[in-house]
Amino acid sequence: MKAGLLRFGMNLWSPFRANGIRVKRIAPDYREIEVELSLKWHNRNYIGTHFGGSLYAMTDPFYMLMLIHILGSEYVVSHQAGAIEYLKATREKVRARFAIDDAAIADIKAHTAGGRKYLPQMPVEVKNEAGEVVARVVHTLYIRKKQA
Repeated sequence: MKAGLLRFGMNLWSPFRANGIRVKRIAPDYREIEVELSLKWHNRNYIGTHFGGSLYAMTDPFYMLMLIHILGSEYVVSHQAGAIEYLKATREKVRARFAIDDAAIADIKAHTAGGRKYLPQMPVEVKNEAGEVVARVVHTLYIRKKQA
């Protein structure tokens, strides 16, 4: 699937659309994605700041989607676990940038050689408009090369 079509579809997807999550950019090679979350009346918590579930949701699927497209059909890629650390409450628009470089791809291929599973931890920071980190999220993925 072309990156632009996936971006369009994700921006229509009800869990993102209802929470104010917007995919701003997906690189054509799927190695970089930018996402933002605007504060709305329906995604605020009790004290009027970003609801933690929305902060987590804005980061949830992206490393998995990126690696599915980068590694191709020879690999099984799924989301194994996730953890979030909330550092600063905010009412500002927040952003997350996901990037996967050649070294990370080589590491994954080395660890999955021969069909072994690999559980890499992929971190991402959620930042406010001033560039301050408001949350740190770590996603653990399950990756395995399919047997012939």
